[in-house]
Amino acid sequence: MKIRNYYFWVAGVTNIVIDILSKRAIVENLRIQRTSISIVPNLLNFTYIRNRGAGFSMLEGNPLLPWLSLIVSAILIGIGITKIFGSIWEQLGFGLILAGAAGNGIDRLFFNGSVVDFIELPFLRFPAFNWAFPIFNWADVSINLGVICLLINMFLDRPRQSSR
Repeated sequence: MKIRNYYFWVAGVTNIVIDILSKRAIVENLRIQRTSISIVPNLLNFTYIRNRGAGFSMLEGNPLLPWLSLIVSAILIGIGITKIFGSIWEQLGFGLILAGAAGNGIDRLFFNGSVVDFIELPFLRFPAFNWAFPIFNWADVSINLGVICLLINMFLDRPRQSSR
């Protein structure tokens, strides 16, 4: 029996599980928010925070934000059930975006509208400008990887122009 959009489902489910387990490990092991552990000095820290906004804390506190992730997830699941994706890259891309939307949606549902963020890149901190790259989570990584897969698909799927 062949599963329709196999890589979509594998990417989606696998990355949802990674997201949930990684966030659970952070919450259980770094019980106090803003606690930080250096994983690779000056390169990677695990710093536990709660984020009530979307990417870069946009829409912070918006009451519709918890539902937005779940609506996107439901739409992607519907597409995965009804459509046959054209390539593995397309399946992976949409599966990873599903994982990210679902992972953050699940957090928002169970954590009073916030998500657990913990991946910090200290080398992207610029004190002179009072700016640091935002702390993020595996769901955010999944969404970005999904977009990259869809871009790869877009470039691979373009018809080649003949040169004369």
